[in-house]
Amino acid sequence: MSKDIRNLWYVAALSTEIADGPVGRRICSLPVVLYRERSGAVAALFDRCPHRFVPLSRGRCEGDRLVCGYHGLAYDGAGKCVANPQGTVTRSLDVRSFPVEERHGLVWIWMGDPALRDTVAIPDFSLLDRPAMRPQYGYMWTAAHFELMTDNIMDLSHIEFLHADTLGTEKIRDAKVQARVEGETVYSGRTVHDEILPPFLEGSFQTGGRPVTRSLSVRWNAPALMLLTVGVDPAGPEKAPRETFNMHFITPETSTTCHYFWAATRPYGPDDPEWDRRLREGLERAFRTEDKPMIEAQQLVTGEADLLDLKPALFRGDGAAIHARRILTQLRRAEEEA
Repeated sequence: MSKDIRNLWYVAALSTEIADGPVGRRICSLPVVLYRERSGAVAALFDRCPHRFVPLSRGRCEGDRLVCGYHGLAYDGAGKCVANPQGTVTRSLDVRSFPVEERHGLVWIWMGDPALRDTVAIPDFSLLDRPAMRPQYGYMWTAAHFELMTDNIMDLSHIEFLHADTLGTEKIRDAKVQARVEGETVYSGRTVHDEILPPFLEGSFQTGGRPVTRSLSVRWNAPALMLLTVGVDPAGPEKAPRETFNMHFITPETSTTCHYFWAATRPYGPDDPEWDRRLREGLERAFRTEDKPMIEAQQLVTGEADLLDLKPALFRGDGAAIHARRILTQLRRAEEEA
């Protein structure tokens, strides 16, 4: 299975997850604990106490300190041990800290060399900062390699079959498919004409059951940060085009598991909690009961092998996913050589 790339920004958590106590999470096979200091800033430390190797995430927060729940060693946000109830404080008790940025309702972590971090390298998801977008967030742990989840978003031909009752129709197979690469960003797109949307999407876009032109466009940045734009034209009684912007952030946990964070927007319609609830329930149903079981079953079949090493049959819709995998391969080689 492909090696993780450390010198990249990964989503470690939703901002709302880091509240009153420490949160443990394994990222790129390393245990990490996240917690908030009194200032509100998020700190991230190696989640293993150097005394008995218990997870620091099983401890508690005291002001700016994270206190081990086993023998009371206390740490600041930089990983420096600042208190030892059992004796003296020495440098051998310090733990590694990880650079963290909080943007767009998400906590980002840099798993590699701190000297190489570049905050500009975090792609633009500022749409989530606009209240008019009514963003909703979610998280789903998945027993699959993160690149399998990436393939799932980059090639949306599967929605005709896997999401037949929620997101897809037979018209998807007739879509004009495009894929292109600009630098280290991959774009994929498909356009469907004269489509009657399934009930869930019809209720979301309020098409009145009329035929529409639907476009699905994905922007990908390494390691697995994707912006999916869905446009419907015409939509609603006013026949005005409508767009939703949905984000998918997939972070490797181990070689066969990943963290799947998502965000959905609704930049139109009334400020109605019931509408938002239906949208969220529909998306979670598609993610949890349709995507997740299929990708996890795929992982069981492919095992530790890299998908491309198994020489899969390739279709026209696979181009964008292949581009993304090749960029990741180039980044891995560059990191190894460095």
